[in-house]
Amino acid sequence: MRARSFFISTLKEAPADADIVSQQLMIRAGMIKKIAAGVYTYMPMGLRSIRKIENIIREEMDRAGAIELLLPMVQPAELWQESGRWEKYGPELLRFKDRHARDFVIQPTSEEVITDFARQEIHSWRQLPVNFYQIQTKFRDERRPRFGVMRGREFSMKDAYSFDRDQEGALKSYDKMYEAYQRIFTRLGLTFRAVAADTGSIGGDRSHEFQVIADTGEDLIAYCPDSDFAANIELAPAFSVIEKRAEPTQAMQKVPTPGREKCEDVVELLGVELTRSMKSVILAADRVNEKGEPLPAQIVMILLRADHDLNEVKAGHLPELKEGFRFATDSEIQTAFGSKPGYLGPVGISEDIVVYADSTAANMSDFICGANEEGFHIMGVNWGRDLPEPKVADLRNVVEGDASPDGKGTIKLQRGIEVGHVFYLGTKYSEALNATFLDENGKPKVLEMGCYGIGVTRLLGAAIEQGHDEQGIIWPESIAPFSTVICPMNYGKSELVRETADKLYEDLKAAGVDVILDDRDMRPGVMFAEWELIGVPHCIVVGERGLKTGEVEYKYRRNVKEKQMVKLENIVSKIVQG
Repeated sequence: MRARSFFISTLKEAPADADIVSQQLMIRAGMIKKIAAGVYTYMPMGLRSIRKIENIIREEMDRAGAIELLLPMVQPAELWQESGRWEKYGPELLRFKDRHARDFVIQPTSEEVITDFARQEIHSWRQLPVNFYQIQTKFRDERRPRFGVMRGREFSMKDAYSFDRDQEGALKSYDKMYEAYQRIFTRLGLTFRAVAADTGSIGGDRSHEFQVIADTGEDLIAYCPDSDFAANIELAPAFSVIEKRAEPTQAMQKVPTPGREKCEDVVELLGVELTRSMKSVILAADRVNEKGEPLPAQIVMILLRADHDLNEVKAGHLPELKEGFRFATDSEIQTAFGSKPGYLGPVGISEDIVVYADSTAANMSDFICGANEEGFHIMGVNWGRDLPEPKVADLRNVVEGDASPDGKGTIKLQRGIEVGHVFYLGTKYSEALNATFLDENGKPKVLEMGCYGIGVTRLLGAAIEQGHDEQGIIWPESIAPFSTVICPMNYGKSELVRETADKLYEDLKAAGVDVILDDRDMRPGVMFAEWELIGVPHCIVVGERGLKTGEVEYKYRRNVKEKQMVKLENIVSKIVQG
């Protein structure tokens, strides 16, 4: 490729509404152009990287035995109604009517359509196992699309779906996809972790996320440096940090704490450690009667040691909250506890309020909590003596220094960007859509399913968040829009430079190198800055001064300030060999 025949559209400054580094650099490097909130045109430079990502994905999916197809973006509402997700998915599902007033959706995911396909096409156990995949555009109507391609509304995704005879086969398919994902992200040149994860709105029983490690990642990963344990913080087990509850040593007493609504302020006033204090989080689960009429919400009090934070995903697994919950309103709190937030506690409350204590909170003794009266807290509170024993569950986020669940060390935390997710779905969708096959005995059985996704366009942003500097993008070589750029000095004026650059360009192409020759005859500083912004890994500078001694200048993008002179006859082999 020659630069004059390609479309390069770079900017000196990013738009003011570009939130994060990857969004800023993708816009400046001419990879994307915003057309609406969360919707982008992928420019030629960006599309080249996307196609390289897709090629790696296709090669590894094909290697794993998956079969490519293409499912429609527009899906009939009947399938979503059949699965039950028409009502449950929420406002992110973009619904519309056609000219005949029939309901449709723009797919955010394709479990319904692929299950419908399977129930029509898979009839016998002899057709199993089978795994279908696609690379297709998705749309999710995010309330606040932001961070460029990291949380856009329209995006490209690889999704795959496996079908098996039984759970044993389904888990084998899951493992095969897990291994394929390991190969994909390794070939993409990214530093990543596979972590145990919550299944979310997709559903299912087994799940791993593939997280690209980056300081700017939205997700927090808990891992053990001394073992293979790694999990999204939403799923990481948090054990009690108090081995055994101590016997009471203090009498319970109410103390004035005027204006002290936060635990940190209360313990400062009382002159004790924060770990002596209990905090209350009040959740509400909306309810209806048999006629569908609203009932008062079920109020659930979650108790945590004051230095710990609620894990909302874990809370969502509690029986009272598994159908959905929200934080209680101030008026609901006032009605249930007779006090404003900031002074709440479990002593003397109504039996209608369900109380759960995190495992650490359940082992506390002589603790401090709110008195359910504005301006007052209670000291010296003890379970069993002063209030009933609570229901106990793991309800907090892990923190650094917690024991690893596998018993092989302690937890560390790091940030990551989710770029892939594998689920074992079981029969969640096949039962809902009656997707069955005939077994060896001619009896119908429900198909076992797995689901496997990779955010193709999201990977662009994740790679940049992981690799960039003050000059611009630092791509892994496997997905850079070009692997090598030739920058000739005075290309239009020097015949020697032009002939040398042209021959070098042809030699590199013949050697299979994805090379671009910048024949635009730009000023050197501008040219170098542009290619450093775009992030091409290898840069060869051809100038008359170096050619006098038979040399060209070579720069590697990750060490852009380091330059070396290389003999002209050796430069091709240096690029090819890496």
